Amino acid sequence: MLPSLITTNGMLVGISSPYRRVGLMHAKHKQYFGVASDDTLVVQGSTLTFNQTLDPEAFAAQQQADPTAARSEWLGEFRDDLSGFLDDELIDSAVDRARPLELPPRAGVYYRAYVDPGGGAVGDAYALAVAHRENGRFVVDAVRGRAGPFDPAELTKEYAALCKQYHVGSVTGDFYAAEWVTAAWRRESMTYVRSTLAASQLYLETLPLFTRGLVSRPDHPVLLRELRLLERTPTRMGKDQVTHPRGCHDDHATAVCGVLRGISAYLGYDLDLLRRATALEDEDDERNYAANKEARDQEYRNQFAARIFAFSGGKCWPR
Repeated sequence: MLPSLITTNGMLVGISSPYRRVGLMHAKHKQYFGVASDDTLVVQGSTLTFNQTLDPEAFAAQQQADPTAARSEWLGEFRDDLSGFLDDELIDSAVDRARPLELPPRAGVYYRAYVDPGGGAVGDAYALAVAHRENGRFVVDAVRGRAGPFDPAELTKEYAALCKQYHVGSVTGDFYAAEWVTAAWRRESMTYVRSTLAASQLYLETLPLFTRGLVSRPDHPVLLRELRLLERTPTRMGKDQVTHPRGCHDDHATAVCGVLRGISAYLGYDLDLLRRATALEDEDDERNYAANKEARDQEYRNQFAARIFAFSGGKCWPR
C-alpha cells in the first residue's frame, strides 16, 4: 500500500478506538500527537466530539456502566490497565529457528499432548500441541491448528493419529470442553482428560518457563501472533487474568501453554526442583553428574513422597 501512495502522493487515513499502549497507532500517537509535522496529523477526541448527534445521556450511561472500557470506546483514550503477558524478547528467545516446524517422534522419549478443541463453526479453531522434556528444557515438538469450518470428528481423528505417532495415549484439554470432545477422542481409542485449570491459569503457571529461558518452540507464525496479543489484567479479587483481545483468538497459545504446564508438572515435580535436579551449572557439575545422580534421585523421591503424604491426608508415606 505505501509504495502506491508514494507513487500517487496519496493520503493514508487510519481511524480506530485506542486500546493497548502498543502497536502502530500508539507509536504514531506518541510520536506525532501535539507535534507540528508536515506530513502526519494525529487527532484524538471523545465520541461526542466527533459525533455531536449522539444523545449525551446515552453517552453518560455507557460511561457509568463500564468506566474502564468507556475510556477507550467512548473517550478515545489509551487504557492503562492492560499490559502484554509476554514481551517480544521472551517470545523470540524461545524460538528455535534451526529446527523444522515439527520434530519427528523419538524412541524412549516421554511426550504429552494438549488440545484446545473447537466445534467447527466459522471463526472457531481446534489446536493441538505435543511436547517433551529434555536436558532441563521443555521442547514443543508439534503445533497444529485449523480454523472453521471443519468437521470436528474428522479433525480429532487426524490429531489422534498424530498423537499415536508420539506414543501419546491420552490428551488433556480445555477446562470448558463440551461432552462431544470426550466422546470423539474415545472413538479414537484415546482418553480425553479435562484440564483442572482454565486458560488464564495455564498462562500464568507457564510464565516462569519463558522467563527462565526453558522453552524451545517452533517458528510458528500463528502461535507467535497469539502469544504477542495476550493481555494481562488485574481483577477485583487481586489475581491477574490473561486472555486475548476481543475479536482475536488464542487457541494455539492455549494448546502450547497447556502442554508446557503438563510436562513441567509431570508426576508433581516442581519446576524449581526440576531445575536443581537436572541442570548442569558448570564443568565441575558435569564431571560429577554420575556421582550426584543418587542424590538427585533421592530428592525426586522425597518430593513425590511428600505429595502423596499430603494427598492422603497424612495417612500414607511411601517407603
